[in-house]
Amino acid sequence: MILGLVLFIGSHSVAVVAPGWRDRFADKHKAAWKALVVFVALAGVVGIVKGYAEARLDPVLLWVPPTWLRHVAALLLLPVFVFFLAPYFPGRIKTTLKHPQLVALKLWALAHLLVNGTLADIVLFGSLLAWAVVCRISYRWRPANETPVVTHSRANDFILLALGLALYVLFVRWWHLAWIGVAPFG
Repeated sequence: MILGLVLFIGSHSVAVVAPGWRDRFADKHKAAWKALVVFVALAGVVGIVKGYAEARLDPVLLWVPPTWLRHVAALLLLPVFVFFLAPYFPGRIKTTLKHPQLVALKLWALAHLLVNGTLADIVLFGSLLAWAVVCRISYRWRPANETPVVTHSRANDFILLALGLALYVLFVRWWHLAWIGVAPFG
């Protein structure tokens, strides 16, 4: 899991630690750079998933979260899909948040830290939360990458809300149990 986190976070952090080099290399070898980042990030995701699944077999319990935190987590997770998709449907949500995917990642990681108390959870969700905070801070001195998107429109916010909430319901009702093996609401 840790190697997966290093690969995933590392592949997404080159612009933070070496922005000049990254920009020069990406401009010169655009397709190769994108392929490399995608390959390393996917390898990282596979490592994270396999490592986390293995860690769940023999968990090291650090704390037992109170049941009421599930409700707090559910509320924190409500806008996650909306924010995650916002760069692709620019409107007021994207403009207001500036970096909505980082906001989505921070909410997702925080919500999962609140309701999971094992060492693997702290490492996984804590690492991703810390990385998202560092990334967001780094945007103060470096420009954000442009995301290919549809035309900026107020209608995009309504599309985002409908799509994001539909994905939230699907994930909570069926996909989380099917993919992760845990039913969020028991």
